[in-house]
Amino acid sequence: MLSALAFFFVMTSYYIVRPVMNQLGGAVGSQSLPLFYGAVFVVMLLLTPVFGMLVARFPRRRLLGWSYSFFILCLLAFVPAFLAQDRIGARALGVVFFVWVSVFNLFVVSLFWSFMADIFSSGEARKAFSLIALGGMAGAIFGPLVTKFLVQLVGVAPLLVASALALSLSLALLLRLSAQADRQPHSRGNDVIGGSLWAGVRTLWSQPFLRYMALLMLFGDGIGTLAYALVADYAKAHFTGEVPRTQFYNDLDLATNLLGAVLQLSVTRWLLVRHGAGWGLVVPSLVNMVLLVAVVVVGASSSLILFGASVPLLALMMIVTRGFAYGMTKPATDALYTRVSRETRYKGKNFVETAVWRFGDVVVTSAVSGLRMLGWGVGGLALLGAGVASLATVVATRAGWSPDLAPDEHANRS
Repeated sequence: MLSALAFFFVMTSYYIVRPVMNQLGGAVGSQSLPLFYGAVFVVMLLLTPVFGMLVARFPRRRLLGWSYSFFILCLLAFVPAFLAQDRIGARALGVVFFVWVSVFNLFVVSLFWSFMADIFSSGEARKAFSLIALGGMAGAIFGPLVTKFLVQLVGVAPLLVASALALSLSLALLLRLSAQADRQPHSRGNDVIGGSLWAGVRTLWSQPFLRYMALLMLFGDGIGTLAYALVADYAKAHFTGEVPRTQFYNDLDLATNLLGAVLQLSVTRWLLVRHGAGWGLVVPSLVNMVLLVAVVVVGASSSLILFGASVPLLALMMIVTRGFAYGMTKPATDALYTRVSRETRYKGKNFVETAVWRFGDVVVTSAVSGLRMLGWGVGGLALLGAGVASLATVVATRAGWSPDLAPDEHANRS
């Protein structure tokens, strides 16, 4: 319960600032996304050894406290910049804030799940992680609702203060959880993991499971980033002003997270407990493949009527791909990480979910821009994405049943 509540506040914090970041991307369109993602990738490469050094030298309680406190202070420091957004310019502010929010998302969320994998066994994780993720989904729904209310009332800049408050509450809960876990028999919370600060990079080449996860991250990121780039062009063409763009992206986040919550309540936990975490990787890849083929057949310019509202097909594609990623792939992935070593759990996982992820962003956004210059339309890009999704299905099967994973407790009991 405490873990779910902590993740609720983590995701509330993130989903308050996410539409603030996206409205900057929507202001400049997809042509600037390679610049945004390229800057993020460079920063991730620079921070990977720094994070490895912190993990190697400090116990998890101090690592949590220092990391989360740094991001809380940064949120407050950005408030004056957004008060002067018109003078600074959406492009200049967008690069800096896009980089920072991307680092915030990847490090804060990745560190949270590394900590969860540290205090839960693999058998407990299969039962609990979908419920903890559901707490995060509740926060991912609550955050956009808070944003929708506050942005009209106080504007964009004060949203960062609300995000900092939510992250502070999460930190307090995580420190309490860490203290409770340290009192358990055989706790390793005060142990320093040690090892090299480059261990996360080395494990990528030495462990088949981590290689599969890196490939799966690249393929999944390719599909998600393709959807994001196409929606950025749609937002630039249809919305003017930071408040309407913020509202549009906020509505996308709300719909995405509602779908993720439905999956958590109806399918994900049953699938992980009854059939294993591997299926939580395979099913979303199949859904993405079917969805992208549908975009090719139906056409991207069409809209669908859902609950009385006209929804662009591109927006629906983004909602479904991200909804399955958050509602099924993520808890399945983190459950599998309970079956690897602590060093892999913190350093290797973090490298895959930061540097590898953002490398994929750079490659995909640059490829989309290049293909569009060559005359590729949305249908051709969607067909290419369907091919990537089919490859992701094969890799997901390999990752979920990788031979170097520790035995599954549930499988041993049955």
